[in-house]
Amino acid sequence: MSIIYVLIPIAMIFVLVAVGIFFWAVKSDQFDDLEKQSVSILFEDDKADSDTAGAKSSSPSAKSNIENDSNKSNSSSTSNN
Repeated sequence: MSIIYVLIPIAMIFVLVAVGIFFWAVKSDQFDDLEKQSVSILFEDDKADSDTAGAKSSSPSAKSNIENDSNKSNSSSTSNN
C-alpha cells in the first residue's frame, strides 16, 4: 500500500510534463498548418536537388496541379458550410 505514495506523484509528474509539452506545441505554432506536412512529402526540397548532381526535380506543372487540387478541396469544403 505504501507504493501508492510513490506512484501518485510520479503519475502527476507525467501529466504535468504532457500538459507542458502540449502547451509548448500550441505556443510554437505546431498546429497552425496541418495540411503542409501532408503535401510536402510529395515534392523534393530545393536543397536536396542542389545536393544531388544530375537529379531531376519534379515538374512545376505537377506541383501546381497538386496545389490546385488541394485548393479546390479547401474551397469546396468551405462552400459546403
